[in-house]
Amino acid sequence: MGRGRAKAKQTKVARDLKYRTHETDFGALANELHGRSDDDDTDQVEPEVLEKWSDYTGPSRD
Repeated sequence: MGRGRAKAKQTKVARDLKYRTHETDFGALANELHGRSDDDDTDQVEPEVLEKWSDYTGPSRD
């Protein structure tokens, strides 16, 4: 009992998601999933961080 209004709301939301046309920005989605933002500098790593984790790297493959 009392579930009619909640079910109607869920049905409305599901129908809206199913039939709504929208553009998906897959690049932004990938960045969000990988924890990156647009202003990240992935090439710059602080020397302190490199020193801290240098013991955990494997042997170099030169």
